[in-house]
Amino acid sequence: MDGTSQQTQTQQSTTQPWQQAQPLLGGILSQLGSYLPQTGGITGAQSNAIGAIENNADGSAAFTPQINNVTSSLLAGGGALRQAPQVQAAYNQYGANTSPLANNTNYNPMQTPGIGDQLQALRDNITQSVNGSFAAAGRDGSGYNQKALASGLAAGLAPVLTNQYNQNVQNQQTAAGNLYNAGNTNAGILSGLQQQYIANQGAGVGSVSAGLDASNAGPMAALQAEAQRLGIPLNNLGLISNIGIPIAGLGSQSSGTATGTNTMSGAQQFGMIAGGANSLVNPLAFLGL
Repeated sequence: MDGTSQQTQTQQSTTQPWQQAQPLLGGILSQLGSYLPQTGGITGAQSNAIGAIENNADGSAAFTPQINNVTSSLLAGGGALRQAPQVQAAYNQYGANTSPLANNTNYNPMQTPGIGDQLQALRDNITQSVNGSFAAAGRDGSGYNQKALASGLAAGLAPVLTNQYNQNVQNQQTAAGNLYNAGNTNAGILSGLQQQYIANQGAGVGSVSAGLDASNAGPMAALQAEAQRLGIPLNNLGLISNIGIPIAGLGSQSSGTATGTNTMSGAQQFGMIAGGANSLVNPLAFLGL
């Protein structure tokens, strides 16, 4: 014999939630059960709120035509160049009125309108004064009279002519400068209008997506409302499940089979054999045999 023996045992055990926690857990499960019917629908207040969202979504379509009109106007420049013809016409008129003087390089004072009358009046006054003086002295028409008259006329007329010449130059330069400045101003105005035109077009491009969003606002709001109508019950059910399912898993039951092997030494085996032989001998001694 090899002295080996084998034993097989079957064990079964059951575990339950803590005994003292049973009333609390039962109360929780009872309350969860009262909420379970609500997971199949929504409350009246929730239904009213969703209905209001859907009504507002239907009303948002009223603004779509205005948004589309604004978008179309911006894409067309928003009327930024509407005043450009008037601006250009005003500059053209200014140029037409200013160009003769701005382009005139004839500074001859004698060709200045009105200068002849002014000189004639001055000449008459000087002549009358000089000749009167010589006439009073009895030397009217003498050589000295003519010399004095010429000197007086030169002294009186020269400043007027010189001043008029300088004034003619200044008037021409001022007109030319004003015409140049007006050209720059006109160009700046037109450029600003053109830039605004381009900016409006860019805003129009951006407004296209806003217009699409506005057009889709109603359907999107309706979809969101319906998602809430479906999601609220499902969310409630999820909350109940998160509480109830872990509680349901607190108890457990287990069973299993255990198998063991025992190996005896030679002395243990001899003892068992000897004990068995002795049990056979003793009955014979008891009978006196």
